[in-house]
Amino acid sequence: MATPELHWLETSAPPPCEQSQNLAAARQQQLTKPTGSLGKLEQLAIKFSAWQRREKPEINQINIRVFAADHGVCAQGISAFPQAVTVQMVENFVRGGAAISVLARQLKADFKVVNVGLAGELIQARGLQDLPIARGTQDLSQGPAMSLEQCARALDIGRQFSGDCDIQLGGEMGIGNTTSASALVSALLKLPAQQTVGPGTGLDAEKMSHKRQVVEQALAVNIEGQESPLQILYKLGGFEIAALVGSYIACAQQGIPALVDGFISSAAALCAVQINPSVDKYLLFSHRSAEPAHHLLLEAMGATPLLDLGMRLGEGSGAAVALPIIQSAVSLHCKMATFAEAGVSS
Repeated sequence: MATPELHWLETSAPPPCEQSQNLAAARQQQLTKPTGSLGKLEQLAIKFSAWQRREKPEINQINIRVFAADHGVCAQGISAFPQAVTVQMVENFVRGGAAISVLARQLKADFKVVNVGLAGELIQARGLQDLPIARGTQDLSQGPAMSLEQCARALDIGRQFSGDCDIQLGGEMGIGNTTSASALVSALLKLPAQQTVGPGTGLDAEKMSHKRQVVEQALAVNIEGQESPLQILYKLGGFEIAALVGSYIACAQQGIPALVDGFISSAAALCAVQINPSVDKYLLFSHRSAEPAHHLLLEAMGATPLLDLGMRLGEGSGAAVALPIIQSAVSLHCKMATFAEAGVSS
């Protein structure tokens, strides 16, 4: 299979429409409410007007894309769960029993699960988008997690599953991927593993210390200090994380906002912005994860998440829980009466 080219990553996203933004802001001033009384909901609606280039935006088509892959670093015993859980959970996704499956039905979203590198055999694959790059990444504590060619394929798969919607939610599944995300954040933000490694799926203090040592080893083996964000991604990332990076970049290039989930998805968003800074204009952050390093990542990106519910599930679940707030913001903006329409004195 030919390696996808990478030049597309550099194409800038279109700037949000300033004229539509101004029209939406003016409309907010005319609605039957005190100015600013809907708080951040007003700014969310104005953002969507700028993204969709019209005074009254819509959220009709919702895409949820969950990318799944395994991680070679699991050989180091860095997870509370065995690697087999990745495949088992993917089967749960497509059967409809996982949290994100339930939330996708509730949102009436177009829901797709994409295998970009599962290590195990699937028993139930009906409904799965099956595009494996390899049977999991290599062990990042011993060398690069993947080749540049494999990373390019993962990025391109993310691009393929992006667009044709009003908003896209990205999720991930991969036992061991908090280790990969911690290593990525350490390298991208130049932070020590002490600050970026958390409990993931529920490690105790002893196992978390071991996980930290594994991340430190991965950084020592792979990072000399002059690497580009793309090099950091293929050395320390996962196939599903790279697919998310590609998805965020492709959505922004199409002028489509992406609602970012928790720590792992945010690590992918950070990488996407460092590869292509124009992506930043099209990202919304759904929630603050209970994973300790997430607040450092959000601060570094200047991001204010919508929710803080102590969630740390992943899958895109936090983004799916936050989306109704955004839908409410847009609905209020478009459907409330103005003072003139209601005959109310302003």
